[in-house]
Amino acid sequence: MKYLNYFLILLGAFVAMYSKTVGGENQFFLIGGIVLLMIGIYRIAKTVPSRNDEDDRTL
Repeated sequence: MKYLNYFLILLGAFVAMYSKTVGGENQFFLIGGIVLLMIGIYRIAKTVPSRNDEDDRTL
């Protein structure tokens, strides 16, 4: 499941960069690439524990 997140990030970055280099009216591809990129980043960020959780355990 971890590899799906990395795949989403790479695919989103590739699609976004590709749509910028081709030119023309590819705004939908650019938006779609950015959305995939953000979904992958969000899914990875959910798994990172918060600093506040660690501080609460030490009290």
